[in-house]
Amino acid sequence: MRLGIRDYFVSLYRILYTYKDMISFSLALVALLVGYLIYGVVTERVFGIEPERRTPAYSKKDGVDYQPMSRWRVFLIQFLNIAGTGPIFGAIMGIQFGPAAYLWIVLGCIFIGAVHDYMCGMICVRKGGISLPEILGDELGQSVRQLMRAFSILLLVLVGTVFVVTPADLLAQMTPEYMNRWVWVAVIFLYYILATMLPIGALIGRLYPLFGVSLLLMALLTCFGIYTQSGWLPELSEGLATCHPQGLPVFPMLCITIACGAVSGFHGTQSPMMSRCIEDERHGRMVFYGAMITEGVVALIWAAAAIKYAGSYQHLAELGTPAVVVHMICHTWFGAVGAILAVLGVVAAPITSGDTAFRSARLIVADMLHISQKRFANRFVIALPMFAISISLLFIDFNVLWRYFSWTNQTLATFTLWAATLWLARRRRLYWLALLPSLFMTAVCASYILTAPEGFSLPWLPSVIAGLCVSTASAVAFALWHRRFLQAEKVSES
Repeated sequence: MRLGIRDYFVSLYRILYTYKDMISFSLALVALLVGYLIYGVVTERVFGIEPERRTPAYSKKDGVDYQPMSRWRVFLIQFLNIAGTGPIFGAIMGIQFGPAAYLWIVLGCIFIGAVHDYMCGMICVRKGGISLPEILGDELGQSVRQLMRAFSILLLVLVGTVFVVTPADLLAQMTPEYMNRWVWVAVIFLYYILATMLPIGALIGRLYPLFGVSLLLMALLTCFGIYTQSGWLPELSEGLATCHPQGLPVFPMLCITIACGAVSGFHGTQSPMMSRCIEDERHGRMVFYGAMITEGVVALIWAAAAIKYAGSYQHLAELGTPAVVVHMICHTWFGAVGAILAVLGVVAAPITSGDTAFRSARLIVADMLHISQKRFANRFVIALPMFAISISLLFIDFNVLWRYFSWTNQTLATFTLWAATLWLARRRRLYWLALLPSLFMTAVCASYILTAPEGFSLPWLPSVIAGLCVSTASAVAFALWHRRFLQAEKVSES
């Protein structure tokens, strides 16, 4: 009995001692939740919801893509669509930069990513559920419309391809030799074809809420492991200087590495799909802003779990790919249950994001060519070439694919934020809500492509200065446009 009591107090002391070194992580979790409760309401009020307005789910109901769904169902589907392995893999790679990763996840998620997702999703609702390139074209011009059509389809095909490789490789390791990588690639693509072309309620509407709940449970269990397992976590008090083993700079590399956990253009391609299913504009804050905050929580948890398990930035870099790290953490911390969670995290999650990527690409092409999607044959004709291109991309090195996907992803987010800025400005609303994130992301994307190895490989300082100049020029261009817009309005009113 005495030994039991002693063990209890020893365990309690260890837990409290662990919590003492987890201040930054704990505060970051709280900040994300507070951000949803406060800044989510601010974003909603700036947009100006109209609860009495009919949503496209009712006004254009077709039983294929336009179909009313309950708030929780749409939230879980949206969360699973935008999550995939992005907030897991990106966070594991991003925490190698140091505690600055915490700051980027929290601030990026609340003030940039969630605003991006909410504005994109709700503008889609207002415009009848049209796809993202059509929104960008309406706000930024016809030339941007054409560019973003190609850009969005490229991004979505890249997403679908990236999210085939990881689960296929893992499944090949877990099954007999005759079930090799290419067998699983074929199986996954067969599923993609079905999920892309069947009505949204057939597979996605039924299965994805369950997968969404499972992914949340996985994150919660991992969070429990962070608080109960021994190890070390970085603190913001250590400073924001880079800790990356390769010496990569925090800006802009971190902002590209952690994309889905902070801000992601891919989300803008997914929001129109759910804008066709949302029943009431009041559900938008939970579905769009809330799903992004939830993804930020997942990213924060996996960033902390990875570094705590590894014990150092160098060791984390040496453990292997993020998929290997996820498997190690789940198996070591939670045994057999963890192994199941690892399969869910690196198999089910990416597959369910990959198929919705292809589905979104189909909708973009259909909107662009004005092809009705009620007939199965029409959907098949559009989807088949995209799958053929994706299969050809499988022969490209995965790391190269990921880097190009990441930059394309953030660039699309930047264009979407600029479109949201103009949308708000035209309606005389607080456009600063989207303008400041637009300027920041412009600097990030311009700086990155100039200094990154897959870009122009220029020195860091000149690249950052050039990126800031591009952002400044964008601000001046917007100010001139806004002044002309107000003058034109005065003329029309008089």
